[in-house]
Amino acid sequence: MAADFTVPQRCQVLGLPVDVCSNVLAAAIALKASGGGQLVTLNAEMTMAALSEAALGAAIRAAELIIPDGAGVVWALRRQGIRVKRSPGIELADKLLAHSATNGWRVALVGSSAAVLDLLNKQLSQKYPGLQLVLTIHGYQPVDLWPQLEQQILQMQPDLVLVALGIPRQETWIQRLHQGQPGLWMGVGGSFDVWSGQKKRAPNWMGTLQIEWLYRLIQEPSRWRRMLALPQFAFAVLSGNPPKPAKQKQAAGKTKE
Repeated sequence: MAADFTVPQRCQVLGLPVDVCSNVLAAAIALKASGGGQLVTLNAEMTMAALSEAALGAAIRAAELIIPDGAGVVWALRRQGIRVKRSPGIELADKLLAHSATNGWRVALVGSSAAVLDLLNKQLSQKYPGLQLVLTIHGYQPVDLWPQLEQQILQMQPDLVLVALGIPRQETWIQRLHQGQPGLWMGVGGSFDVWSGQKKRAPNWMGTLQIEWLYRLIQEPSRWRRMLALPQFAFAVLSGNPPKPAKQKQAAGKTKE
């Protein structure tokens, strides 16, 4: 069946939830209107990480909206008879920034480096006149400073919080902090680096062929170990025998990005 749902319908891929709908931007805005929550962009790599890291798996399962970011997740859904378009998280985050600028949303950016955030602050203000960037916090803060910064975010209650702390930290950090907050909280991975011009996104034709992972690997050969998750994901989907989720360990202390 084609995903023409206006209201997200919760499905599963390898035991993890994923929401399918015809318009992820509308779903995100509706979530904000209903009280806010955590938005996760699920791909094959994150799926396999969540099956081995219990804290990440718990954060994903607790999230209010999980969109199919990766081609692998879309493929796995199609094998269940659910046809849905891939919804890249970087594109959804960009649309949410545009919506924020035209609707008076207050935006906070967390993560990446101080240099990247400095560039991004200027570029986003030029791209989206009227955008209210009320707080920017880079991801390389001293460990003992994080509690104070977190309290500052919570007190400001932004309408949109984009977090670029990397997987799994951004998802688990959001899951811990966003409870009771009225805004949207979304992990955006390397989006800040792309928006600031420090890294390039794969060409459109590679996105069409669903091989953006190859472009990222060419840019960052050190990612090859992480890319092993892709064939593992495909095997788990085809075999119908996913790895057993890891048991959650006691929460560890905070670290730098």
